[in-house]
Amino acid sequence: MDPAIFKAYDIRGVYLEQVDEEGAWKIGYAAAQFLRSLLTGYARGQANSQSICVGHDMRTHSPVLVKALIKGMNATGANVIDIGMIDTPQMYFAINHLGTCGGVQVTASHNPAKYNGFKISGLEAKPVGVDTGLKDIEHIAMALIHTKGNVNGSVEKFDLTKEYKNHVLKFLKPNTKPLKIAIDASNGMAGKMIPLIFNDLPIEIVPINFKHDGKFKHDPDPLVEKNLAELKKVIKEKKCDFGICFDGDADRLMMVDEKGQNIGCDLITALMVPYFFQDTPNSTVVYDLRSSLVVSEEILKYGGTPRRERVGHSFMKKALRDARAIFGGELSGHFYYRDNFYADSAMITLTHILNIISDANMPLSQLIKPLRRYYTTGEINFKVEDKQAMMDDLAKIHKDAQIDLLDGITIRYKDWWFNCRPSNTEPLLRLNVEAKIDKILSEKLTELEKYLGKPV
Repeated sequence: MDPAIFKAYDIRGVYLEQVDEEGAWKIGYAAAQFLRSLLTGYARGQANSQSICVGHDMRTHSPVLVKALIKGMNATGANVIDIGMIDTPQMYFAINHLGTCGGVQVTASHNPAKYNGFKISGLEAKPVGVDTGLKDIEHIAMALIHTKGNVNGSVEKFDLTKEYKNHVLKFLKPNTKPLKIAIDASNGMAGKMIPLIFNDLPIEIVPINFKHDGKFKHDPDPLVEKNLAELKKVIKEKKCDFGICFDGDADRLMMVDEKGQNIGCDLITALMVPYFFQDTPNSTVVYDLRSSLVVSEEILKYGGTPRRERVGHSFMKKALRDARAIFGGELSGHFYYRDNFYADSAMITLTHILNIISDANMPLSQLIKPLRRYYTTGEINFKVEDKQAMMDDLAKIHKDAQIDLLDGITIRYKDWWFNCRPSNTEPLLRLNVEAKIDKILSEKLTELEKYLGKPV
């Protein structure tokens, strides 16, 4: 088993080359040991507390990895509840609904078809990342010599489709307008879940790439511009009210308005602020530090408390819990909700968007227009071998600015700012620049490229 598959937030690699059945067994064994070790005396006495949920996405090799994963879990004496082929947010629902000590979703999220992996969650669906247990799981798994053991745990199969659908739709208001929505499922789990959850509603869904057989017409990553081309074409041809592109395991989404224009996920966060504050005024909203200044401005405008946080779902979820925030948004397309166990859900995000547009008397592009008051580059990657040295140099060059080191380095001036943070797994620095004026944005990006080089 290649140790490189253990990332900051999950386990992921190329099937057979890096991730295979033997590795899945060891990861199952290690994850079960770790998850059960966290149980308190009270939790141990609950009905399913000794059990672990297992689910998987639509990749062709997911079923064989699930089988090996479960055998590894059973070898520790852990009981497994197999909830089948699901979107990743259903795993978070299942852990809380069934009261298990955690769960593992077999998925490689937005990666191409040759990849697979494991997303691990603990009690109450709290994320298990490198700082919250994934390193322990890696140590246990890498130390295992063989994949043998007395299989004394049980396996039950559960179908939670009805319960999950009810959970998602409880957030939908009864006055949904008959909207026409183009949805690109990216040949991923949204192709299964969207019809199951939303087909009974008075909305017309124009399906794109709903076939989910493990083959991708385009990579299932909605943040890559070329992957939105088909969606934009359909929106215009079919005169849709808006469009959505999901990633492979359907926990993230990207929105496009009726004119075919991308809507940054930070602008969606800002759009949702007054909507949530109608019922829960003076709330806290969490957002990642790459987000536009418009997010904090909107939160303050409506009397809320903005909480800026590091990039990554484990940091976002912890911040939401710590602050009991009403919701949170990340530039990557993850949206988190207090009433969804502090976890992210793309399907629940869709219900909230349906509510917002149904309540408005204008198209999505007009709703977003007042929020487009800054110019931004989006995230740009630069290949840099000594990442820390480069960030130190940027701090020295911009020593007259306001500087903070929450995640990488953030440099702030009156008319522009940027964040530059290191990749956890590659020799890359990730840059986001925002300015009040388009000309300033262009000038500052050109200056930064003198130090960082050309984007990759």
